[in-house]
Amino acid sequence: MEQMIVTKISPLPKLDRKVRVAAYARVSTGKDAMLHSLSNQISYYNEKISRRDDCLFVEVYSDEAITGTKDNRAGFNKMIEDCRKGKIDLILTKSISRFARNTMTLLETVRELKTLNIDVYFEEQNIHSISNEGEMVLTFLASFAQEEARSFSENMKWRIKRDFEEGIIWGGQTDYCFGYRVVDKKLVVVPEEAELVRRIFSLYLEGYGFEMISKILTKEKLPTQKGRELWSKSTVRGIIGNYNYTGDLLLQKTYRENFLTKKKKGNNGEKDKFLIENNHEAIISKEVFNKATEIRMLATKKFKIKDISHIHYPLSSKIRCGKCGKNYLHRKTMYREFWSCSVYQSKGKAYCSSRAVPVDKLNNALCETFNISEITSEWVKRNIDFVEVFDENRLVVHMTDGTEKECYWKDNPVRSKWTPEMREQARLRALKQHKKDGE
Repeated sequence: MEQMIVTKISPLPKLDRKVRVAAYARVSTGKDAMLHSLSNQISYYNEKISRRDDCLFVEVYSDEAITGTKDNRAGFNKMIEDCRKGKIDLILTKSISRFARNTMTLLETVRELKTLNIDVYFEEQNIHSISNEGEMVLTFLASFAQEEARSFSENMKWRIKRDFEEGIIWGGQTDYCFGYRVVDKKLVVVPEEAELVRRIFSLYLEGYGFEMISKILTKEKLPTQKGRELWSKSTVRGIIGNYNYTGDLLLQKTYRENFLTKKKKGNNGEKDKFLIENNHEAIISKEVFNKATEIRMLATKKFKIKDISHIHYPLSSKIRCGKCGKNYLHRKTMYREFWSCSVYQSKGKAYCSSRAVPVDKLNNALCETFNISEITSEWVKRNIDFVEVFDENRLVVHMTDGTEKECYWKDNPVRSKWTPEMREQARLRALKQHKKDGE
């Protein structure tokens, strides 16, 4: 039998490499003071990392006006994605509460980063997540931070409800609604804004729609509540539907879902509402408000757009606006089915003038371009990353293999021949019919 030979193979010597360091900073509100604090945090980490000879500065990832209890933080998500791509070795952050107040989110994140051999250093607690005792201490402290957030939320709810029961506006908002200012927790009329509110209601009663009114106000460069000169139809819609202009005050029209998500929801009977009659000076009469409400309800019944974006279609979340970059949403009326820019839908043409694309026209364009019989979820998942929609019916299809293909959808032949005069006549007929229906 031959003699057994054991050979020791020494590990390769490690090459000296600078540690790639990033930082994460966050503030939970959009107030100027807090955003200034965020700017200071970014400058602090930038300087701290850059002056170390053994460190290589990567980036300071940050989020504004996003709470630590939410998962939809763009800066945070980008940082985690860069970690997965191998761009980061160490993350610096101020504290556990800045990183995440949700214990589950914190632990899931640090565990994933630990598998990638990435350390997170929490300065206030002086903890390295990659250390042996790091996860145990983090679990305890994160649970404490989450309970502290819950307790703070419950106390805040109690204070808000107490103020509501006494007919007091909660908080110290300076801009409670356009036309009023809050002075000593009372609504006080701002004369020039109040006059504009009356004009908006008057235009609406005359038959002008939300978008047409927003165009008129934008053209006249009249300032909005935030001092901008660009009005959206959603802003006009909010004014038309605001009961506070009648002099009565309706409180708790919305509420926060819970202290973790902090998602704002409309109060449709889930919580108590509080109506305080004759609370402040009215800008419009109840008769005018009720008439506007009747017209709005009638218009809603006559031309109701169904939001069926929660239903999954083969191209859901795959279509983007070539102008503003936002997603197109699936919409359906009694007359047609189409994809439309989310910004155009929520804010109007003044914010994004992109066109809607009929579902059948877009599908036909893709089928002809790729020589297929139908658009299926499997085919889209396999081949299409996303589709950009541009003017002049142009589509740019970004493929999963990194290539791009351009195609065009065919417009309605009748509509394409309309002149500006024909469009104006059609608008006037629709306006006349709208007035007639409101009588």
